Parts: sequence; C-alpha cells; structure tokens
Amino acid sequence: MEKYQAAGLAAELKAQLRLFERVQERLQERVAANTETSAQLDSIALQIHNLYCAAEDLMKLIAQSFENRIGSGVDWHCSLLLRMSEPVPGIRPALLSEDLFDIMNRLRGFRHFVRHAYVTDIDAAQLQINLAFAVQLTHELPTAVHQFIGQLEDPDFSSD
Repeated sequence: MEKYQAAGLAAELKAQLRLFERVQERLQERVAANTETSAQLDSIALQIHNLYCAAEDLMKLIAQSFENRIGSGVDWHCSLLLRMSEPVPGIRPALLSEDLFDIMNRLRGFRHFVRHAYVTDIDAAQLQINLAFAVQLTHELPTAVHQFIGQLEDPDFSSD
C-alpha cells in the first residue's frame, strides 16, 4: 500500500473509532440509567448491537482497502472476522488477536439475536454476559486499531 493510501486509511479508521467511542458513551449512559425494566434492557442490547456494528464497519474499511471486497452470502460477517484475524503476508497485518476475535465473534452472535428477536424479551443474565464482552471490546479494539495503523506506517512493513 502506498504511503498516501495508508494515510487515508488511517484517517478513515480514526474517524470510525470516534464513532465507535460515541456508541460506547451511549452504552455507558444506558447502563448508568439502570437495568430494571425491559425497555432499559432493550436499550442496552441495542447499544451493544450498535457497538458491534461500529466495530464491523471499521473492519469493512480495512477489507475494502486491501481486498477490495467485503463478501456476500449468509456468512459474510463471520468471514470478515476470520479475515481480520489473519495477516495477509506482504499485504496487511492482522487486526484481531485471538482474544479480540473471540470477543467479536460472541458479540456477532448477540447482534444477530438482537436484530432478529422481534418479540423475545432480553434475558438480563445474557445481557450482562454480552455487556462484559462489549466493555472488553471498548478497551481492546482501539488499541488494536492503533497498532494496525502503526504497522501500516512502519517503513519496515512491506506490501510489495
């Protein structure tokens, strides 16, 4: 990747991280408001869903920049996670560590549930489990993105 392309991607990733942080703030506000009613549980679940989607959008930026495609079909979400967990030698570093992949994969399942659970009540215990994963994601993903950007900007990283 040319230097100007890497700089452009880095700027896009930083902008997407700001959006991710805004969703994180909304999630924190919802949690602080309590989890006593089903409406509050639904609101927290939606923000966890949104947090995952913001993270996934970040990965889509990387996939579009390096591989010129995101994927299609029913398993593209899982495929994207798998692709971002592996480096492409000489092209791009991996974004996701094994732990971050696991967190994202678990949240991917929760996102799917929230997106398709039209009349199902959110289980408070399951919500707490996924909230813990969401909190981990908010700590680990920004670090991973900054490391990814650092590797792209490293003159020793070769994309030839």
